[in-house]
Amino acid sequence: MARRQSARAKKHAERAKPPKINPCPPGQPGGQYKPLSELQIRQLYDEALRILESIGLDDVPDVLQKQAVAHGAKINSNGRMCYPASMVERCIASACKEFTFYGRDPRHDIQVGGNRVYFGTGGAAVQTLDRVTEEYRSSTLNDLYDFTRLVDQLPNVSWFTRCCVATDVEDIYELDINTAYALLRGTNKPVATSFTIATHVDPVIDMFDMALGGPGKFAEKPFCKAHISPIISPLKYGEDAVMVALACMKRGMPISNIVATMTGATAPGPLAGTLSISLAETLAALVMINIFEPGYPMIFSNWPLVIDLRTGAFRGGSGEMALLNAASAQLSNAIGLPSGCASSMTDAKLPDAQMGMEKGITALACGLAGGNMIYESSGMMASLLGVSFEAFVMDDEMLSLVHRVIRGIEVNKQYLAYESIEPVVSGEGHFIGQPETMLSMERDYYYPKIADREEPAVWKDQGSLDHLSRAKHKVSELLEHHPDYLDYEVDKEIRKSYPILLPAKTK
Repeated sequence: MARRQSARAKKHAERAKPPKINPCPPGQPGGQYKPLSELQIRQLYDEALRILESIGLDDVPDVLQKQAVAHGAKINSNGRMCYPASMVERCIASACKEFTFYGRDPRHDIQVGGNRVYFGTGGAAVQTLDRVTEEYRSSTLNDLYDFTRLVDQLPNVSWFTRCCVATDVEDIYELDINTAYALLRGTNKPVATSFTIATHVDPVIDMFDMALGGPGKFAEKPFCKAHISPIISPLKYGEDAVMVALACMKRGMPISNIVATMTGATAPGPLAGTLSISLAETLAALVMINIFEPGYPMIFSNWPLVIDLRTGAFRGGSGEMALLNAASAQLSNAIGLPSGCASSMTDAKLPDAQMGMEKGITALACGLAGGNMIYESSGMMASLLGVSFEAFVMDDEMLSLVHRVIRGIEVNKQYLAYESIEPVVSGEGHFIGQPETMLSMERDYYYPKIADREEPAVWKDQGSLDHLSRAKHKVSELLEHHPDYLDYEVDKEIRKSYPILLPAKTK
């Protein structure tokens, strides 16, 4: 006969359930942290316009130069294409200010723009921290699919960009196709991918159309955006990326034009100089899009990056990274464009204290600054060279704390709870049983599941597990999730048309 559950056990079970009210949901308004003054914003913006008008860009593809000159661009005496300030400001005025980034499940739709803050992924790690050996190895297509299934269940990772490169897929067409397929099969959240060359765009979107029910379906509610880097710092266009962007625009795929200058290498060493040239290059990407189609959905992804000036190596977990990307978010929002910045690019090789320090500082800075789409926020390790399953789980919980800080403190008559103070101080002397306390317990407080808050004796009785050990256990649980987001017959049709390398679905 089954033993009756004790009242204490029932209470613990009830408290273990997810809260009825999420105290720290994604999409909250940021902008509380302002590393730049209004005067500094104006100075940096004016300097960026001066760079574009006087120095200009090199290596401009013919199709772009022809269109740009027709819209007012000039070729200077050095053969560089320059954008007059008036031309840039016309493009800003006509640019997309807000758009919906769709999930295949509408519960995951993201309204990009304003001061709403969302965290997602990015990166192109070539190594994965193996869950068993705890050593880095080359990333595989199966890793990518497993990461996709994992992120499908992490509430604070609002969209998923392929976080690693399937190094076991050598053919570039097969790589782009199978990357997109893994995203399609593993999650119904919004996703993002990259394209090696422009001719791969149509086949991928045709595959998306097949999954959605027919030609043109993807363009109705595009659930995938393209990560493109059309600017090669300092101040050059990359022809392949420009052509990819134009191909995406023909099919209605939103674009995240990512510019990643590096302090002291592809940008001046002073942080202000990095911000000015980085802003100029991201504006050049904006002009590139809007002279072909004004108002096209583009995320203004200005990512100023930091190198160690002693060694020349990229350093993603620095205080300077936190400061620069928070300032980038503030600049983009001041101009009124959907902003993209980067955080959580730790230099740590393992999920350890260094990882927590670097990820927490950079994620909080970008979130409080109001970055709309904050990339690289989960899973990434080793200065973007590696990615970790355990880090994804730990980062997702860290982002709950960040969202809670962004939410701030509501001050009103109800929350001040004045009426409960006099009865308590003249009666029981504590607020534990007050109705406001019970409501506030779920509404205002976040309770972590991976981080440990037990007393030392209880922690010891439960196995003395550290943070990483608990994350490993959670990863194993989550990877039991095998979503069924592709109809069996549709999957068969896709396999007839494309060289899909992941094992086939079973009925």
